[in-house]
Amino acid sequence: MGRAVQFTKMHGLGNDYIYVNVMDTVLPDPAKLSVLWSDRHKGIGSDGIILIGRSLKADFSMRIFNADGSEALMCGNGSRCVGKYVYDKGLTTKTEITLDTLSGIKKLSLHPGKDGKIESVTVSMGAGVPLNVRHGAGVLVGETLNVGEGPTVCTAINMGNPHLVMFVKNAEKARVAEVGPVMERNSMFPNRANIEFAQVLDRHHIRMRVWERGSGITCACGTGACATAVASAMQGYTDPDDCEVTMDGGSLKVSWNPDTKEVLMTGDANIVFEGTIEL
Repeated sequence: MGRAVQFTKMHGLGNDYIYVNVMDTVLPDPAKLSVLWSDRHKGIGSDGIILIGRSLKADFSMRIFNADGSEALMCGNGSRCVGKYVYDKGLTTKTEITLDTLSGIKKLSLHPGKDGKIESVTVSMGAGVPLNVRHGAGVLVGETLNVGEGPTVCTAINMGNPHLVMFVKNAEKARVAEVGPVMERNSMFPNRANIEFAQVLDRHHIRMRVWERGSGITCACGTGACATAVASAMQGYTDPDDCEVTMDGGSLKVSWNPDTKEVLMTGDANIVFEGTIEL
């Protein structure tokens, strides 16, 4: 019999990962395990795995492996779930914690509910700024491109990971499965990109669907919601300090400070089930 590993299946707006506490253990070849465990027919089923560890620079560390085994820089939905995990399991009593990620240190504000468990989390996502791409002057902001949805206004945003926000007329009818994988690997993005299909509903509300780099279509993407709100505010479509981004799995509140470029994201985090799996 192989060594059994305890895991917790969690999701933020349907963006689901398998969470493993590696503070006192080593998980061999997490990239390979992510491919195996993420399989929704032969494994646990998820968009990937997230390892929660120690850090010399922050309260905790987070490593993210997508369903295809690639390592991600940051995950907004995942970071909220990490906040709930460490608080609900008694690994911290603080409601303000720091999280060490490949895209830098993130600050989390944890909001307990009446039952003492974490109900929602606000994440300081860092700066939301234009992304340098292999295109023209180096950035892509508000340019009309033909990307498979007809002439489309596009903005590339760096949220610690790369995003292309495409403003479409109808997000429900957007060809996410066809256009997403093509644009993910467009030559503009040497490290691939997350692709957002965004429809502005009013000054405070955006409907968005997402193709995530390394995972495909997902119910939600925290960094994608932030990138979408930033791109929309930059172009004057929505107010920067009060924007709700609704995805297939639910909604996130996003605010962006045009002066400091800081992005704050607030949403829920949920435990689905826990178990053990043999290596």
